[in-house]
Amino acid sequence: MQFLTGLLLAATAVQAHYTFPRLVVNGKSEQADWWATRMTKNANSKQGVENAASPDIRCYSNQNAANIITVPAGATIHYISTQQVNHPGPTQYYLAKVPEGKSASNWDGSGNVWFKIKTTTPTMDNNKQLTWPSQNEYVLTNATIPAATPDGEYLLRVEQIALHLANRPNGAQFYIACTQIKITGGGSGTPGPLVALPGAYKSDDPGILVNLGTINPDSYVPPGPAVWSG
Repeated sequence: MQFLTGLLLAATAVQAHYTFPRLVVNGKSEQADWWATRMTKNANSKQGVENAASPDIRCYSNQNAANIITVPAGATIHYISTQQVNHPGPTQYYLAKVPEGKSASNWDGSGNVWFKIKTTTPTMDNNKQLTWPSQNEYVLTNATIPAATPDGEYLLRVEQIALHLANRPNGAQFYIACTQIKITGGGSGTPGPLVALPGAYKSDDPGILVNLGTINPDSYVPPGPAVWSG
Protein backbone atom coordinates (compact mmCIF):
# COMPACT_ATOMS: atom_id res chain seq x y z
CA MET A 1 0.00 0.00 0.00
CA GLN A 2 2.82 2.43 0.85
CA PHE A 3 4.47 1.66 -2.50
CA LEU A 4 1.21 2.33 -4.35
CA THR A 5 0.69 5.56 -2.43
CA GLY A 6 4.20 6.67 -3.40
CA LEU A 7 3.51 5.99 -7.06
CA LEU A 8 0.27 7.96 -6.92
CA LEU A 9 1.98 10.91 -5.26
CA ALA A 10 4.76 10.87 -7.86
CA ALA A 11 2.22 10.79 -10.70
CA THR A 12 0.30 13.68 -9.16
CA ALA A 13 3.51 15.70 -8.82
CA VAL A 14 4.35 15.23 -12.51
CA GLN A 15 0.82 16.21 -13.56
CA ALA A 16 1.15 19.42 -11.53
CA HIS A 17 4.31 20.42 -13.43
CA TYR A 18 4.77 21.45 -17.05
CA THR A 19 6.98 22.32 -19.99
CA PHE A 20 6.56 24.78 -22.87
CA PRO A 21 7.49 22.93 -26.08
CA ARG A 22 5.85 25.22 -28.67
CA LEU A 23 6.04 28.93 -29.38
CA VAL A 24 3.02 30.60 -30.99
CA VAL A 25 3.67 33.66 -33.19
CA ASN A 26 0.70 35.80 -34.23
CA GLY A 27 -1.57 32.82 -33.67
CA LYS A 28 0.58 30.30 -35.58
CA SER A 29 2.28 27.54 -33.61
CA GLU A 30 5.61 25.88 -34.24
CA GLN A 31 5.26 22.90 -36.57
CA ALA A 32 5.91 20.39 -33.78
CA ASP A 33 7.03 20.18 -30.19
CA TRP A 34 10.67 21.26 -29.83
CA TRP A 35 10.85 22.29 -33.51
CA ALA A 36 12.60 25.62 -32.85
CA THR A 37 12.29 25.50 -29.06
CA ARG A 38 15.18 23.72 -27.38
CA MET A 39 14.13 20.54 -25.61
CA THR A 40 14.44 21.03 -21.88
CA LYS A 41 15.97 18.60 -19.41
CA ASN A 42 12.57 18.19 -17.77
CA ALA A 43 10.79 17.18 -20.97
CA ASN A 44 9.80 13.91 -19.27
CA SER A 45 9.99 14.66 -15.55
CA LYS A 46 8.41 18.15 -15.83
CA GLN A 47 10.39 19.17 -12.73
CA GLY A 48 11.33 22.85 -12.48
CA VAL A 49 14.70 24.42 -11.66
CA GLU A 50 14.94 25.25 -7.96
CA ASN A 51 18.40 26.85 -7.74
CA ALA A 52 18.35 30.40 -9.13
CA ALA A 53 22.16 30.34 -9.46
CA SER A 54 22.26 27.11 -11.47
CA PRO A 55 23.41 27.18 -15.12
CA ASP A 56 20.05 25.56 -15.89
CA ILE A 57 18.34 28.87 -15.07
CA ARG A 58 19.28 30.09 -18.55
CA CYS A 59 17.51 27.65 -20.85
CA TYR A 60 17.34 24.33 -18.96
CA SER A 61 18.04 22.66 -22.29
CA ASN A 62 19.81 19.41 -23.03
CA GLN A 63 20.07 19.94 -26.79
CA ASN A 64 19.69 22.63 -29.42
CA ALA A 65 16.70 22.70 -31.74
CA ALA A 66 16.95 21.84 -35.42
CA ASN A 67 15.26 25.02 -36.68
CA ILE A 68 15.03 28.79 -36.33
CA ILE A 69 11.60 30.41 -36.45
CA THR A 70 10.99 33.85 -37.98
CA VAL A 71 9.27 36.35 -35.70
CA PRO A 72 8.33 39.83 -36.97
CA ALA A 73 9.05 42.75 -34.67
CA GLY A 74 5.78 43.76 -33.07
CA ALA A 75 4.48 40.18 -33.13
CA THR A 76 2.31 38.77 -30.36
CA ILE A 77 3.77 35.60 -28.90
CA HIS A 78 3.01 33.02 -26.25
CA TYR A 79 3.85 29.41 -25.40
CA ILE A 80 1.71 26.30 -25.22
CA SER A 81 2.02 24.33 -21.97
CA THR A 82 1.94 20.55 -21.71
CA GLN A 83 -0.14 20.77 -18.54
CA GLN A 84 -2.32 23.33 -16.84
CA VAL A 85 -0.16 26.11 -15.39
CA ASN A 86 -1.71 25.79 -11.97
CA HIS A 87 1.06 27.16 -9.75
CA PRO A 88 0.92 30.86 -8.80
CA GLY A 89 3.73 33.10 -9.99
CA PRO A 90 4.88 35.47 -12.71
CA THR A 91 5.60 34.77 -16.35
CA GLN A 92 8.60 36.63 -17.80
CA TYR A 93 9.98 36.87 -21.33
CA TYR A 94 13.60 37.66 -22.25
CA LEU A 95 15.56 38.11 -25.48
CA ALA A 96 19.31 37.76 -26.14
CA LYS A 97 20.82 38.84 -29.47
CA VAL A 98 23.13 36.31 -31.09
CA PRO A 99 26.63 37.79 -31.63
CA GLU A 100 27.93 38.42 -35.11
CA GLY A 101 29.36 35.29 -36.70
CA LYS A 102 27.28 32.93 -34.55
CA SER A 103 23.92 31.27 -35.00
CA ALA A 104 20.87 30.89 -32.80
CA SER A 105 21.02 27.20 -33.67
CA ASN A 106 24.06 26.65 -31.45
CA TRP A 107 24.80 29.80 -29.41
CA ASP A 108 24.69 29.19 -25.66
CA GLY A 109 23.42 32.60 -24.52
CA SER A 110 26.30 33.29 -22.14
CA GLY A 111 27.30 36.74 -20.89
CA ASN A 112 25.46 39.97 -20.15
CA VAL A 113 23.17 39.63 -23.16
CA TRP A 114 19.63 39.11 -21.82
CA PHE A 115 16.98 41.81 -21.63
CA LYS A 116 13.44 41.46 -20.34
CA ILE A 117 10.47 42.35 -22.58
CA LYS A 118 7.55 41.19 -20.41
CA THR A 119 6.58 40.39 -16.86
CA THR A 120 3.25 39.76 -15.16
CA THR A 121 1.97 40.94 -11.80
CA PRO A 122 -0.69 39.46 -9.52
CA THR A 123 -4.17 40.43 -8.49
CA MET A 124 -6.26 39.27 -5.54
CA ASP A 125 -9.01 36.76 -6.29
CA ASN A 126 -12.35 36.29 -4.49
CA ASN A 127 -10.68 33.89 -2.04
CA LYS A 128 -8.16 36.57 -1.02
CA GLN A 129 -5.34 34.70 -2.76
CA LEU A 130 -2.84 36.11 -5.22
CA THR A 131 -3.40 34.98 -8.79
CA TRP A 132 -1.50 35.69 -12.02
CA PRO A 133 -2.50 36.08 -15.68
CA SER A 134 -2.85 32.68 -17.42
CA GLN A 135 -2.83 30.77 -14.13
CA ASN A 136 -4.79 27.52 -14.55
CA GLU A 137 -4.57 27.86 -18.35
CA TYR A 138 -2.81 25.63 -20.91
CA VAL A 139 -1.04 28.59 -22.49
CA LEU A 140 1.21 31.28 -21.07
CA THR A 141 0.27 34.94 -21.15
CA ASN A 142 0.94 36.91 -24.33
CA ALA A 143 3.98 39.09 -24.88
CA THR A 144 4.87 41.49 -27.70
CA ILE A 145 8.24 41.66 -29.43
CA PRO A 146 9.04 45.39 -29.16
CA ALA A 147 8.84 47.08 -32.55
CA ALA A 148 12.19 48.77 -31.94
CA THR A 149 14.04 45.46 -31.53
CA PRO A 150 16.90 45.31 -34.08
CA ASP A 151 16.77 42.64 -36.76
CA GLY A 152 18.79 39.50 -36.28
CA GLU A 153 18.89 36.11 -34.65
CA TYR A 154 18.00 35.82 -30.96
CA LEU A 155 17.29 33.39 -28.22
CA LEU A 156 13.83 33.96 -26.80
CA ARG A 157 13.46 32.79 -23.22
CA VAL A 158 10.30 32.36 -21.18
CA GLU A 159 9.98 31.43 -17.53
CA GLN A 160 7.05 30.83 -15.24
CA ILE A 161 8.13 31.03 -11.61
CA ALA A 162 5.99 28.81 -9.37
CA LEU A 163 5.85 30.40 -5.92
CA HIS A 164 3.57 28.03 -4.00
CA LEU A 165 6.56 26.78 -1.94
CA ALA A 166 8.65 29.95 -2.17
CA ASN A 167 8.49 30.76 1.54
CA ARG A 168 11.56 28.55 2.03
CA PRO A 169 15.02 28.80 0.41
CA ASN A 170 15.13 27.20 -3.05
CA GLY A 171 11.40 26.59 -2.84
CA ALA A 172 10.54 28.59 -5.96
CA GLN A 173 10.37 26.48 -9.13
CA PHE A 174 11.41 27.89 -12.52
CA TYR A 175 9.73 26.43 -15.60
CA ILE A 176 11.74 27.56 -18.61
CA ALA A 177 11.99 27.34 -22.39
CA CYS A 178 14.28 28.94 -24.99
CA THR A 179 13.42 29.25 -28.68
CA GLN A 180 15.77 29.98 -31.58
CA ILE A 181 14.27 32.91 -33.49
CA LYS A 182 15.05 35.42 -36.22
CA ILE A 183 13.50 38.86 -35.79
CA THR A 184 12.61 40.73 -38.99
CA GLY A 185 11.17 44.17 -39.71
CA GLY A 186 12.65 45.58 -36.54
CA GLY A 187 13.93 48.98 -35.53
CA SER A 188 17.02 50.66 -34.16
CA GLY A 189 16.38 50.47 -30.44
CA THR A 190 19.02 49.79 -27.81
CA PRO A 191 17.67 47.03 -25.59
CA GLY A 192 18.60 46.95 -21.92
CA PRO A 193 19.45 46.65 -19.14
CA LEU A 194 21.46 43.58 -20.16
CA VAL A 195 22.01 40.81 -17.62
CA ALA A 196 23.57 37.37 -17.44
CA LEU A 197 21.71 34.15 -16.67
CA PRO A 198 22.78 32.82 -14.26
CA GLY A 199 23.74 36.01 -12.48
CA ALA A 200 20.62 38.17 -12.63
CA TYR A 201 18.87 36.30 -9.82
CA LYS A 202 19.74 35.49 -6.22
CA SER A 203 17.89 32.87 -4.22
CA ASP A 204 16.89 35.46 -1.63
CA ASP A 205 15.54 38.04 -4.09
CA PRO A 206 12.17 39.23 -2.77
CA GLY A 207 10.43 37.93 -5.89
CA ILE A 208 11.93 34.46 -5.39
CA LEU A 209 11.97 33.96 -1.61
CA VAL A 210 8.47 35.13 -0.73
CA ASN A 211 5.45 34.09 1.32
CA LEU A 212 2.44 34.74 -0.89
CA GLY A 213 0.15 34.60 2.12
CA THR A 214 1.66 37.70 3.67
CA ILE A 215 1.93 40.20 0.80
CA ASN A 216 -0.42 42.40 -1.21
CA PRO A 217 -0.49 42.33 -5.02
CA ASP A 218 1.18 45.74 -5.29
CA SER A 219 4.10 44.70 -3.10
CA TYR A 220 5.29 41.76 -5.21
CA VAL A 221 8.52 42.58 -7.08
CA PRO A 222 9.43 40.17 -9.94
CA PRO A 223 13.10 39.21 -10.10
CA GLY A 224 15.45 40.47 -12.77
CA PRO A 225 15.94 43.76 -14.63
CA ALA A 226 13.37 46.32 -15.67
CA VAL A 227 11.29 45.59 -18.76
CA TRP A 228 12.50 47.05 -22.06
CA SER A 229 9.55 47.99 -24.24
CA GLY A 230 11.42 49.73 -27.06
